[in-house]
Amino acid sequence: MSSNAQTLARPYARAAFDLAKGDGLLADWSRRLAFSAEVADQPVVRSLLTGPMLDGAAQVALMLPEGDTADGVYGRFLATLARNGRLPVLPDIAAQFEVMRAEDEGVVKAVVRTAVPLDPGQAEALAASLRRRFGRQVELRNEIDASVIAGAVIDADGTVIDGSVRGRLARLGTALSH
Repeated sequence: MSSNAQTLARPYARAAFDLAKGDGLLADWSRRLAFSAEVADQPVVRSLLTGPMLDGAAQVALMLPEGDTADGVYGRFLATLARNGRLPVLPDIAAQFEVMRAEDEGVVKAVVRTAVPLDPGQAEALAASLRRRFGRQVELRNEIDASVIAGAVIDADGTVIDGSVRGRLARLGTALSH
């Protein structure tokens, strides 16, 4: 996310959050925004959103999840984005929406990078530890990254804990070079 895209996305993410929260539809809007963001993030679609080939109504139709209509609340939200040339920042809007939703729901989203998948017991123990540390519910996502070698790198609520062998080797190399 570029800082310019984040800045452009912020008021729209806030508006989407307020609409969704007011209607009690945070999960539904998360699903819709995730779909539209994924569509907008495709290189072919990006060129259609920034070029003259499609008018605003066609752009909105392209971004609507199945079952949604252009005259519904979400369709009108997309139409506002289209009018203001902001459909290309939908991935940033969706990301900021998810941060607001997690904060509102008292959830810490944590990404754990490991060389091999965590087993359910390890995942639950790690989630319990993070719950104690942050005092909130934890939504854990495990990403596989062979470069970690062993151990884990945890990114939770802006806090990074590097307990990987790769991280330890890097710290050892730095210590030895000084």
